[in-house]
Amino acid sequence: MSEPKAPTPAPGDTYKGWLFKWTNYIKGYQRRWFVLSNGLLSYYRTQAEMGHTCRGTINLATANIAVEDSCNFVISNGGTQTYHLKASSEVERQRWITALELAKAKAFRMQAESDDSGDDSTSPGGGQGSGSRNSEVQSTLRTLGSKVEDLSTCNDLIAKHGSALQRSLSELEGVRLGGETSEKIRQVTERATLFRITSNAMINACRDFLALAQAHSKRWQKALQAEREQRVRLEETLEQLAKQHNHLERAFRGATVLPSSQSNPAIDSKGPVPVKGDVSDEDEENEFFDACEDVQEFITVPADPKYHRRSGSNVSGISSELGMDDGTTSLDEQSLGSNPESPQSREVVPVRKRRSRIPDKPNYSLNLWSIMKNCIGKELSKIPMPVNFNEPLSMLQRLSEDLEYYELLDRGAKCQSSLEQMCYVAAFTVSSYSTTVHRTGKPFNPLLGETFELDRVQESGYRSLCEQVSHHPPAAAHHAISERGWTLRQEIALASKFRGKYLSIMPLGSIHCIFEKSNNHYTWKKVTTTVHNIIVGKLWIDQSGEIDVVNHRTGDRCHLKFAPYSYFSRDVARKVTGVVTDKDGKAHYVLSGTWDEKMECSRVMQSSRGGENGTDGRQKTVYQTLKAKELWRKTPLPEGAENMYYFSTLALTLNEPEEGVAPTDSRRRPDQRLMEQGRWEEANAEKQRLEEKQRTVRREREREANHNGSPAEEVKEPADKGGHQDNYKPMWFERQVDPRTGEPTHIYRGGYWEAKEQGNWDSCPDIF
Repeated sequence: MSEPKAPTPAPGDTYKGWLFKWTNYIKGYQRRWFVLSNGLLSYYRTQAEMGHTCRGTINLATANIAVEDSCNFVISNGGTQTYHLKASSEVERQRWITALELAKAKAFRMQAESDDSGDDSTSPGGGQGSGSRNSEVQSTLRTLGSKVEDLSTCNDLIAKHGSALQRSLSELEGVRLGGETSEKIRQVTERATLFRITSNAMINACRDFLALAQAHSKRWQKALQAEREQRVRLEETLEQLAKQHNHLERAFRGATVLPSSQSNPAIDSKGPVPVKGDVSDEDEENEFFDACEDVQEFITVPADPKYHRRSGSNVSGISSELGMDDGTTSLDEQSLGSNPESPQSREVVPVRKRRSRIPDKPNYSLNLWSIMKNCIGKELSKIPMPVNFNEPLSMLQRLSEDLEYYELLDRGAKCQSSLEQMCYVAAFTVSSYSTTVHRTGKPFNPLLGETFELDRVQESGYRSLCEQVSHHPPAAAHHAISERGWTLRQEIALASKFRGKYLSIMPLGSIHCIFEKSNNHYTWKKVTTTVHNIIVGKLWIDQSGEIDVVNHRTGDRCHLKFAPYSYFSRDVARKVTGVVTDKDGKAHYVLSGTWDEKMECSRVMQSSRGGENGTDGRQKTVYQTLKAKELWRKTPLPEGAENMYYFSTLALTLNEPEEGVAPTDSRRRPDQRLMEQGRWEEANAEKQRLEEKQRTVRREREREANHNGSPAEEVKEPADKGGHQDNYKPMWFERQVDPRTGEPTHIYRGGYWEAKEQGNWDSCPDIF
């Protein structure tokens, strides 16, 4: 498989690519993904690991780069770290050498510039330089200390002479004109002169102190920033060492040599046999069955070749329904033959040019003291959180992003088979998480009554409306309808638990999808989202849990399992597996993939119960399946997405100003707009104003309710799963009991799009 040609490196550019890294004499060279950025060379096992697991990093500012032969080269920082690397060709090696030398020169230059002219250290981090810096700091502190003592002395003298001057002035007022007048005036003059002299000394001492402090302020700020960065690097290194230590302990306790039949095919045939759990510096790609790993519930194997030819026997129970020969137009061939995200599959060209960029995210540092000082004497719920933790989208807009891959529902609406349709609905369920993999920013909490419309009828055939229907607890209702025969509705409330090192977010509520032609009604719930490294380290997001997608008309079911990420697992990260069964529990399709990349589907030809698993004694089901076909693949992020909050193509357009939207639309929210424009200080002030306005309106509403007497269903309603007790009636949704699930939910009452056509927004509240 040929690799794409790497671009010629330029100074300061981030350079990425595959290299072979020497691991040990057992495994030899292993293919790794290397990233060169900001003077640091890091490597990962795969590109997918870049968001959460770095296998090693070396600082080029202190590293030596040596070429061994046409393809091999070595990078070392003096003994503690040495990378023996091999490129695929001499040209590729030269590209890497050029990029490394440029990055090393730039890193060394930046490190030198960070030291002022007074820093005489000859080597970065050297003992002599460190001692020189320490002595300089001590000398400066002693000088500043003596200046502070001078200021204290001057302060005492000013107080003493000032008191004496005040007494003299008081005495002068009571003196009668006569011979003693001149004597008193002389005393006042002398004491005023002393006070002036002392004050001038105080001013001069203050000026000296200020000049000295300003002279060293810039250098100290740089030194403090360097110490902070060094602390972050040390924390990341300690975290990696802890993980490697755990891995080595497990490997030592359970190390066994694999038979030659299980050798790694990626290694040259002349290479040695790999060893399970050897003391390598990283997790390898060889597939082992580790007793500590999560055991799969089923196994898939290729079906017998006879199932690939048309036969008279109905093996799977749906062969007569979909057909199994090469000419079938079923799910296996035509429906999945093209990628729903490929340009060829886009049938409608957008009639409006949407924006493809937003202003880059500013690199503002977060001052924790500016947050903590606002917490003094306030309740926790009243503490204003700055927009530094946010992204410039509201929760309503994030909810609308579930429609990123609406084509899956369009394809499902055309299916004749409910089981085939279930595969598309399940893939749509998984696809809604693909935009979250790098999105660590928190969306803005919508204000009560805030709405967001997404009108894509001309481009994509659907229109969507969200409204914040409750504030305590926060809950949003969503309704989307497509001209291509499907309706999607949901009400989502969020529950969260902080568990020290990570934050778990549990969405509450059901999602409904109804297809008009078949009247198939599907429901499912969302899985748990976990934000890791809340206190220390780089934030990263994982999705875990199980989803049951149920067709209430036919009884078909798809059970999806989102495997939680494990550092020690040898399985693919972010893995999702699932089985589509009919009302009798018979399996017809097996789904597999990852929630951040793609989902595939394989038709089950035959299933059987396997032998007992030696780990837990359970039996596994073995499915014989046809070749997997791709259901969905994630669209690549736009260029420069890392500077635009990792927004997808759809997300970039969600906050684009549009004419004719309701005055309560999220696009009109001023604090969110200011943040998008990079004016974060103004956004923080505006955010506090809106939150206080919302509290005032809520208090007034509660006061009116208590005075007038509210209906029982609004005030005395028991707290259900949603817990809605706000005395508020939404504009576009009404609270009903869902006939399918029996849960209280908000369902679209209609009228929004008609009001938009008429331009009649008189009934909308003033929330901004």
